[in-house]
Amino acid sequence: MTDTPFKSGLDGVAQSVKAAGERGLPPVHLWNPPHCGEIDIRIRKDGVWFHEGTPIGREALVRLFSTVLRLDPDGYHLVTPVEKMKITVEDAPFIAVRVDREGEDLVFQTNVGDTVTAGADNPIRVTIDQETGEPRPYVHVRRGLEALIARSVFYELAETAVEEDGVWGVRSGGAFFPIAAPGKGLA
Repeated sequence: MTDTPFKSGLDGVAQSVKAAGERGLPPVHLWNPPHCGEIDIRIRKDGVWFHEGTPIGREALVRLFSTVLRLDPDGYHLVTPVEKMKITVEDAPFIAVRVDREGEDLVFQTNVGDTVTAGADNPIRVTIDQETGEPRPYVHVRRGLEALIARSVFYELAETAVEEDGVWGVRSGGAFFPIAAPGKGLA
């Protein structure tokens, strides 16, 4: 049996992910390949992925690349067993496009097909945009990667918020997550 050599660059990333097959997410946290520079991939604030300035129109390809995305101390990278390439992420790499209440849990769906239940391991956090004063809510998805919670989804959370000790927030996974600053309402 002969091993198929891995290609480099964008083709190599796609080949590596396809080689992993249907076994779930590749173990990118265990891979320690050499850094091979940057690749011209940018994830815009609205979750649209670009390659060389052109939107990646194939949803399946974006989902494929999202499975080998890793956040390291020096930034976001696409990682394969044989190479690591830095990419640009303007805000969060994913967008939480849906939330469902399942019993006591909030279950989010992302634009790249991840399903995540908010809880101690996947907290919800809200920052305030310094320019606009608007809330910027996030949910942890996996291994340090977050999804920006879409505005319509955040409105759904706000509708279910409860006040605890003067703070408005939501409960999921046995945890309470503030979604408004203490002393501030949701109006």
